[in-house]
Amino acid sequence: MDRKPNNQGRRPAPNNNRRNIKNFGFIALIILFVLIIFAAYNQPSNLKQISATTAMANNNAGKYSSIVVNGNELEITPKGQNHATLKAYVDPNAGLQAQGFNISKSSVTFKPSTSSSSTIISLAESIIPILLIGALLYFMLRSAQGQGNQALSFGKSRARLYGNERDKVMFSEIAGSNEAKQDLEEVVEFLKFPKKFATMGARIPKGVLLVGPPGTGKTMLARAVAGEANVPFFSISGSEFVEMFVGVGASRVRDLFAKAKKNAPCIIFVDEIDAVGRRRGSGMGGGHDEREQTLNQILVEMDGFEQGQNVIVLAATNRADVLDPALLRPGRFDRRVNIDLPDRKDREAILKVHFNKKPIAKNVDLDALAAKAAGSSGADLANIANESAIIAARNSHSQISQADVTEAFERVAIGPERKSKVMTEADKMTTAYHEAGHALVGHVLPDSDPVHKVTIIPRGGAGGVTWFIPPEDRSFVSLIQFKDMLARGLGGRIAEEVVLGKDRITTGASNDLQKAAELARDMIVNQGMGKKLRDQVFHVDDGMMLDRLVHEREYSDETAKIIDDEVESLITEAAHRARVVIKGNLDKLEDLKNRLLAKETVEADEVTESLKGAKLPAAAALY
Repeated sequence: MDRKPNNQGRRPAPNNNRRNIKNFGFIALIILFVLIIFAAYNQPSNLKQISATTAMANNNAGKYSSIVVNGNELEITPKGQNHATLKAYVDPNAGLQAQGFNISKSSVTFKPSTSSSSTIISLAESIIPILLIGALLYFMLRSAQGQGNQALSFGKSRARLYGNERDKVMFSEIAGSNEAKQDLEEVVEFLKFPKKFATMGARIPKGVLLVGPPGTGKTMLARAVAGEANVPFFSISGSEFVEMFVGVGASRVRDLFAKAKKNAPCIIFVDEIDAVGRRRGSGMGGGHDEREQTLNQILVEMDGFEQGQNVIVLAATNRADVLDPALLRPGRFDRRVNIDLPDRKDREAILKVHFNKKPIAKNVDLDALAAKAAGSSGADLANIANESAIIAARNSHSQISQADVTEAFERVAIGPERKSKVMTEADKMTTAYHEAGHALVGHVLPDSDPVHKVTIIPRGGAGGVTWFIPPEDRSFVSLIQFKDMLARGLGGRIAEEVVLGKDRITTGASNDLQKAAELARDMIVNQGMGKKLRDQVFHVDDGMMLDRLVHEREYSDETAKIIDDEVESLITEAAHRARVVIKGNLDKLEDLKNRLLAKETVEADEVTESLKGAKLPAAAALY
């Protein structure tokens, strides 16, 4: 069941406080700048100072137009000028007349004495800039201190804490994976009732490794364990431990386990643990690189839990083959829970969960959809449900119809239709022969999967698609089934060759040939299905790239030549069988080609009708 992310238990980000500090500092700088400009323009102009005697003589001679008395200072404006340019100092206790000035010769005015308010303003103009500068320095130092604290917290764990959210995931809400849920229910009991197992001398498992293909619900199952046990849940990705600075990852591991012990009983969930838990000694980065030091710290912490600390480590990966053996030994990851792709029953249950809150029509057959979706993961099924809703909304439907579900399934499985792509008539005919060849060979061969649909409409990166779907889930594949898969995969190229001629074959079969070569090599190298190399396996672990570059292969050049010959033999045999089938049923090939040109897409029933009566030539049978 899809759930919205919950932020409870997370530490709030300090971005708003930092932004407010920066805004305040910017405003303070603006105010300081305005005050500086105001003070600069508010200062009086520079006046030329003269003696009181000279001022008196010039005044009495009628050379001044006005005199402003400001305490003991005279601001003098000579005649012919608009503002004061001279100043002189006199005795403030004696009047101008007593000092010899003839006040009738010029206009004399007196400035009032400085009031307390003007004194306060003057003080404010002097003090406010100092205060603003001090406040600005304070916030700058505080910001620098915060960055220093952040640097000191570089080695702290970044795990997210869950467990207080209201909408918890429970096992009952997860469809499928019944065996995995049963294994994990014991872990829940350990967390809920530790004394029950302690009285029997049982030791709580320290680690549980969830292994499975992508999209099978490993993370959701871990959340369900925390929800069922009602304990705190620390979630972190393996890549979050690794940094460019050596020792940071190990420090974060120590901090994470310290927090977990304080919150015990609890769960630590490490997603994609293969990012940090890969096998040591590969030679990548030497023996002291950051990743290996982080792994070493994880090993120490998992094997160093104090007695009575109910902390369980859950880890998820889809590459268990590359993990370090010390991580998988008893005492660390004691249990391994395999989460496989869902079977038909589980697929139907998962689809019902994802379609539960969507308006679907009554004619939607989820059981048939589950049957067709063999090999799909839970994430794929969720995507099909979501695409169905998107298509229904795009078509303005009030409910999700069967056609919407079918289109969504095909869109997810084989790609969207590209009807806008322009194809010439010659390309259409070649594509029709190509896809009809796949369908004919796959229909005639007895151990091939049945044809589900044939189309010459480009989908994804393919010019056309012939879709085979197994009638039921398959656990094993036989040698005969492999050979039939090879033959039908080459059916398109062989049909072009038989009908159009060897010189008219096209590049449309490039992907088919690549897949056929990969399948044939897998049969020889990994499955031991060769003629000369029967029951011999030459598998090379593809998890350690450097090992493949440095170490020699485990077989000789002569054996490599035999492997190449075996692969060539399988491809030649498959091409021969496909050629025999097509040449023996040319009329059926033409009929299906004509239907494809007329309708562009032919469903399974019509394919069966068109190929009715097609025979398997004796030369194409396997003995």
